[in-house]
Amino acid sequence: MGVFERETQPVKVLIDTNIIVDVALDRDPFFAQSEQIVRFAELKQIEGYISASTFSDLYYVIRKTKGKDWTLQFLQQMAMICQIATVDQTVVSMALIANFKDFEDAIQYSTAVINQLDAIVTRNSQDFVGAALQIMTPDALIQALINSP
Repeated sequence: MGVFERETQPVKVLIDTNIIVDVALDRDPFFAQSEQIVRFAELKQIEGYISASTFSDLYYVIRKTKGKDWTLQFLQQMAMICQIATVDQTVVSMALIANFKDFEDAIQYSTAVINQLDAIVTRNSQDFVGAALQIMTPDALIQALINSP
């Protein structure tokens, strides 16, 4: 059955900030794989989630290059394609005691755990060393979905 043990429901995946920025800014050499992850979410082959706290980060980063109006339209599209994963006191409390070098990664990981997601897809899997949750690169997720029956 492949990497994921679900038969009837798509796997629930937190899409890390770097994947969405790759798509928004057409960043090579990452664009094609990152776009495929977003497309999987759009086609409901995965249940894509974005951390609520990620939206402000995305706005800040993308707006510098693409401008306010384009960025808001892009984020509206992402909010229609993906579910918004709750960031609340429980997530923040977990992140504050997590042993991550980067606090943003601690928030992402805690968001995925508290929202009971199956995996995080990121280009920076080394930022999640020791995670109890499945951490996948875009290529690994693409291969798992292609190879699953």
